[in-house]
Amino acid sequence: MASPTPRIRHLNWNLLRTFLVIAEERSLTKAAERLHVRQPTVTASLQKLEETLGAQLIQRDSRRFVLTSRGEALRKECQEIYQRVERIGERLSTDEDDLSGSVRIMIVTEAALPALDRALGLMHRRHPSVTITLNVANSQEIVRAVAQRALPFGFCLLAKPLAALDCTLMLREDFGIFCGRTHALFGREDVTLEELRAEPVVSFTCAQDGGALEPMVALREGAGLGSRTAGLSSHVGEVTRMIAAGIGIGILPVTAAERGVEKELLWRLPVLKDQLGADLYFLQNPEYALDRAEKAFLDLFLSIALKPDGLPQTEPAVLS
Repeated sequence: MASPTPRIRHLNWNLLRTFLVIAEERSLTKAAERLHVRQPTVTASLQKLEETLGAQLIQRDSRRFVLTSRGEALRKECQEIYQRVERIGERLSTDEDDLSGSVRIMIVTEAALPALDRALGLMHRRHPSVTITLNVANSQEIVRAVAQRALPFGFCLLAKPLAALDCTLMLREDFGIFCGRTHALFGREDVTLEELRAEPVVSFTCAQDGGALEPMVALREGAGLGSRTAGLSSHVGEVTRMIAAGIGIGILPVTAAERGVEKELLWRLPVLKDQLGADLYFLQNPEYALDRAEKAFLDLFLSIALKPDGLPQTEPAVLS
């Protein structure tokens, strides 16, 4: 990191794209999976970028993965670059947009979906007269609505794909077991699963129904939790609130709990780490007759979601 002047003329476009994926995933391993390359390739790209810029971009060890101040500044610049790349095609288009209507989507609470975020932004810029409606529901309700053709699209957790619907796997969401700051287990690194089985649990309402479609049931029962229920909610934010308040322990998506962990309101218990997860799927009913607005959204979303890295596809280039 001794180079006083960044060698910007030698900065490869793909290095920036790789760095942005690393920053979004907060993991070299997950970044490699998203980019469909081996982890050493991602590590080498990061090292080359740091050498080129003469700056450390990420602080990483066995317990944390944090962007440095220069890394955070570069992440913001990279995001802006790719937003501009996405706008190039729109600005070069001479077709006047006359598309109107609405697109209705049901989604599980607090789902982290960068591909959906990008698709929503692009959809609005390309078709500003189309209204997007996002409703939060549990997985059973989403499956029922899509199966009954009450709406065209849904994002939910499934134990496995459903034969009657088109199910596109979006990501594997990691879960962990958490407690609040006032809980007796907070800060302990020696907690055993046997200790947790006697603890009151804050649970998702859908996990109480015992529905075969709801992976939260399998997560809770697989961990051997839930003999005593202390709190219930269908919303991740409210389940998190009750866990943070010390009502009981509970299973949460790791990404949704990150802020609480950083503020030391939550503690991830060192039990079954990297062993709790559920698959998030995009659902559509092949028998649902899509209108023009819905078809435009579907085509746009799939074009983004099915790319290897979910980022605008570009040829290698040198920034100078």
